[in-house]
Amino acid sequence: AFAEGTVYIERYIERPRHIEVQILGDQHGTLVHLGERECSIQRRYQKILEETPSPAVSPALRDAMTTAALTVAKAAGYYNAGTVEFILDDQGRFYFLEVNARLQVEHPITELITGLDLVREQIRIAAGERLGFTQSDIHRRGHAFECRVYAEDPARGFLPSPGTVLAWNPPTGPGIRVDAGVTAQTTVSVYYDPLIAKLSTWGQDREQARRRMESALRQCAVLGPTTNLPFLLDLVTHPAFVAGDTHTGFLTEHLSPWHPASSASHELEAALAVAITHARTSRAPAAGSSGGQPETASPWQQLGGWRMGQ
Repeated sequence: AFAEGTVYIERYIERPRHIEVQILGDQHGTLVHLGERECSIQRRYQKILEETPSPAVSPALRDAMTTAALTVAKAAGYYNAGTVEFILDDQGRFYFLEVNARLQVEHPITELITGLDLVREQIRIAAGERLGFTQSDIHRRGHAFECRVYAEDPARGFLPSPGTVLAWNPPTGPGIRVDAGVTAQTTVSVYYDPLIAKLSTWGQDREQARRRMESALRQCAVLGPTTNLPFLLDLVTHPAFVAGDTHTGFLTEHLSPWHPASSASHELEAALAVAITHARTSRAPAAGSSGGQPETASPWQQLGGWRMGQ
């Protein structure tokens, strides 16, 4: 085309993994990495679950990938938080993909294993301050996952499910972190990304972190919009995922098409979880009570009219 006969050929990678290296660089030439994150669980190139460290990356491979990431950043004179991203094949060979010059959605799992506040560090870098640590000061501990909870219907091709959040019951417990963008009565608009919350879990090893994520997904309840919570639960309990055998085509291979085992069962669990939470926390007199011992307000009265899955 355009009188140019050169043909550009790229290697086709079967069952690739998507690995990104978190970097931080200040305006004074200091660059560090915070290890890698695996982002292979994707739908239409959109990440929906991430973990760190990657079960496929050995210490030697990690050294090679992080060295390559820092080399790219240094060559560009980079400063800020960011990620250098790679495709990893099943032979342990990796190929440069891109640089994302920003803080990624999945940064909480790196915070969980390093103890660093990446938002704070990004602000300090922008203010011209020096990083307060060197590479040798960074110690990664344990394993972490993040799941993205969306207002969408996985049984209908992941169609958006806009509407009002009638009740929101986030999970709690050891090693569970919730970054939520909604509360009760929040409207999920059709005009914006339907991300409701990010659920992150930390454990001493991968299996403990995975089990905590399973628990978090079972606890989490949203009344109003349909969500991908049951889909995420099927994902984190799938035998191939439990074994760490992931790649960018994982969802197509194992969970497509997807249908809930029992949609009514999950909706009932969600309704009961929210009802119990409201019953435990509400101590106001019920409407219509006439003095005497205060009655616990009914969560069903507080919620008003609603329909399951709507």
